Amino acid sequence: MANVLNAFKRIEILRDRFNKSARKKESLLTLISESELGEQVYNSNAIENSTLSLDETEKILLQIDLDRFISERELFEAKNLARVVAYIQSIAKQQELDLDGMRLLHQMLIANIRDDIAGRFRKENEWVRVGNHIACDPSQVVDKLEDMMMKYQSTPTQNIIKRIALFHLIFEYIHPFVDGNGRIGRILNNYLLIREGYVPINIRFVDRSHYYDAFNEFELKNKTVIMEGIVGKALTNSYHKRLAYLEEKEIVTLNEYAKRLKISHSNLINKAHRQTMDAFTEKGIWKIGMDKNDSYS
Repeated sequence: MANVLNAFKRIEILRDRFNKSARKKESLLTLISESELGEQVYNSNAIENSTLSLDETEKILLQIDLDRFISERELFEAKNLARVVAYIQSIAKQQELDLDGMRLLHQMLIANIRDDIAGRFRKENEWVRVGNHIACDPSQVVDKLEDMMMKYQSTPTQNIIKRIALFHLIFEYIHPFVDGNGRIGRILNNYLLIREGYVPINIRFVDRSHYYDAFNEFELKNKTVIMEGIVGKALTNSYHKRLAYLEEKEIVTLNEYAKRLKISHSNLINKAHRQTMDAFTEKGIWKIGMDKNDSYS
């Protein structure tokens, strides 16, 4: 509990810095969002076993031919998810999330992949498994989703980390769609974060094992501790990145930062992973915003 509260307090401080620094810098924020679109798409698809690399994903989004054959499904998975990520950036602040909105996002995500299931919840005899867990009866999906939404909306003043973590775990436990639940679930996280005045997060493929542990913890112990840690660190990371650019710092790798300040790189990496320093990942590389007069303490 203490760790989550500390993370929440840190995020609120970062959020306040962000809001002050972001004034009249909408064009820079747009560039940041556009530049990380490939990462968002790559990581979410890779978690669901896509074979596309980050470089291949970015090439697809830029309409550059790849050096190898990929399936039509993987092509549409990348393009469709990019459309959804971009779409929620513009719509989330204007429109409250509801079940119709979820169906629309799913329609966009699954179009040209499985049009027979796109934009609708599971129907009779459409059972799905989540790991070793068989998701609820299709007839219960709508009621459970409405209950999930009511729980989320009834706690507007509570810790955003806990709210998003619980929402995500419940959504994935319900698994309301025949396919695409993981991608849509991570999209909904960002929809809610953006709507509540936070920045979007990127759950990374390299953290997939830990991410799955969070679902096991929820199923076996009805606890959300691991997912809270994932959401908290991802949100802190996202703020660190944006603040480094907004506050006009020099962006350097953590390795370069260690060399300049003559300190241990491995120690910095440990702090970066814990998000106890202002480091962030960009295309899989740890970086930090550095001032000319920076010193390390």
